Amino acid sequence: MTVLPDDGLSLAAEFPDATREQWQSLVEGVLRKTGRDVTGPAAEEALATTLQDGLTTRPLYTAEDTPGDSGYPGFAPFTRGGRPEGGAVAGWDVRQRHTRPDPVRTNEAVLADLENGATSLWLGVGAAGVPVSGLATALDGVLLDLAPVALDAGDEFAPAARELLKLYDERGVARDQARGTLGADPVAQLARTGRETAGGTEEAAGLAALCHREYPGLRAICVDALPYHEAGASDAQELGCSLATGVGWLRDLTAAGLSVEAACGQLEFRYAATADQFLTIAKLRAARRLWARVAEVCGAPAAGAQRQHAVTSSVMMTRRDPWVNMLRTTVAALAAGLGGADAVTVLPFDHTLGLPDDFSRRIARNTSTILLEESHLGRVIDPAGGSWYVERLTDDLAHAAWAWFQEIERAGGQRAALRDGLIGERISATWRERSEKLARRREPITGVSEFPQLAQVPVERDPAPEPPGGGLPVVRRDEAYEALRARSDAHLAATGARPRVFLAALGPAAAHTARATFAASLFQAGGIEPVHEPMSVDADTAAEAFTRSGAAVACLCSSDALYTEHAAPVAAALKSVGALRVFLAGRPGEHRDTYLEAGVDEFVVAGGDAVAVLTSVLDRMGVA
Repeated sequence: MTVLPDDGLSLAAEFPDATREQWQSLVEGVLRKTGRDVTGPAAEEALATTLQDGLTTRPLYTAEDTPGDSGYPGFAPFTRGGRPEGGAVAGWDVRQRHTRPDPVRTNEAVLADLENGATSLWLGVGAAGVPVSGLATALDGVLLDLAPVALDAGDEFAPAARELLKLYDERGVARDQARGTLGADPVAQLARTGRETAGGTEEAAGLAALCHREYPGLRAICVDALPYHEAGASDAQELGCSLATGVGWLRDLTAAGLSVEAACGQLEFRYAATADQFLTIAKLRAARRLWARVAEVCGAPAAGAQRQHAVTSSVMMTRRDPWVNMLRTTVAALAAGLGGADAVTVLPFDHTLGLPDDFSRRIARNTSTILLEESHLGRVIDPAGGSWYVERLTDDLAHAAWAWFQEIERAGGQRAALRDGLIGERISATWRERSEKLARRREPITGVSEFPQLAQVPVERDPAPEPPGGGLPVVRRDEAYEALRARSDAHLAATGARPRVFLAALGPAAAHTARATFAASLFQAGGIEPVHEPMSVDADTAAEAFTRSGAAVACLCSSDALYTEHAAPVAAALKSVGALRVFLAGRPGEHRDTYLEAGVDEFVVAGGDAVAVLTSVLDRMGVA
């Protein structure tokens, strides 16, 4: 190792090192200006952000926060990657998903993807896509020794696997050249449907043994954590469930005669990647570290390199303004790649609307292509490694996931915890907490709860296969707002107009613009169209303007100072001409009783329950 001499050119050489106490002192001064008199560590804690799973993001990290040595890429504990070279040679595997039931059209899409940037296929079979009998047609013209295939066949994983293996033989693919995963995953089916796949464990174990003996490039089993993420699980819950599932498979496969090393080699893990890039990076790094610990305890530390398939989250995708999904999936794909995923699937931006078209599939595969070929993200191994923040977040998430994994194990393992309802109940509680934040717009959804576009033409797609039901639910971040918008759409179809709100702006634009913008975004999130003319009213003009607008409710928008003078008489005027509900944008302060007596019914503020307000308004308007 070469030690560079001190050339005296360090830009910071003449400056003393700053201390944490000095930084806290500066923070104290800033917080004091906001009316918060805190000192020392309390000043730092005031800027911290609480995440799910009891995790906290602090405003400042130093070398003191580093939890310990995270090792080297390709070596236990594999936190920094499962392979020494990472993705530096070929990048990550660009795995495109296909679920269209028509084998001929699927084949057209498959060939187009492989010719234009995709490097492997994730193929829905049976109820999830093409019928098993159509697998040969769907893969017609595909060079199976070059393009890995990952099957997703649900209960039909065994016949689908046999059909694919038959295709390898019929097309002359040497068994040691076959690549991909057969996708046997009866545990995920139990999570999705609430029922066991008959003979699933035995069939999966048999396929694993066959792959180990004759197909060294194939993995038989997928440990799919998506059902838990899609039900609303936190990152630690998703990791803990995947860990418990993987441990269950080690028990089953070793009982069937495989060694621990061979059993580990038959598993591929699937995780969700979200637009929270740092949590996604930390989750994938923590997943590898946790699985390495399992392999170590089982006596096979060298076999603990977890193979990961990351899929951009369907929970974060929106049905309204779906074009914004391109931005979400780009950040998620970036995070998955930087986090060290071996394969990355970018779901098309229209995924929640039905089957994707050619354009959306092109955008999905090109997202990875641009990140790899133009941004060169694969050229650096574990680029987030060494970041004090990322290392601490990885460690905290790993500990939270391990605690949940241990609880599942105490309950009898993943299958037992699913059957007994432990997992469903815990995930449901987590989603309720998150739903509260979504309802209050503390977790904003661009294009849905913030900056919605009521006039946007809906995007229509062919219907996708219905997902199986009966097990864990499938949630969406936009579901509460989507229900409100659906009511507005039905009202528009029935009457020719959307429900309307009159924004009673008081005073000049400088006084009312901020709150009028806030109110317009709030009501549009529920499909209620703001009426802006006239932009400014007073007690003498408000009644006539409101009547002319055709709105049923009104919202006062202005500064606190102008509210003191004008809010009461304007509210009274609006009530006098039949306003069903009069809102005031902002906090009333000491004038609350005065405003209520004059006719203001409710105050809408940042952080308030937007879903409850909008639901109540539509109910009062008679919008079903």
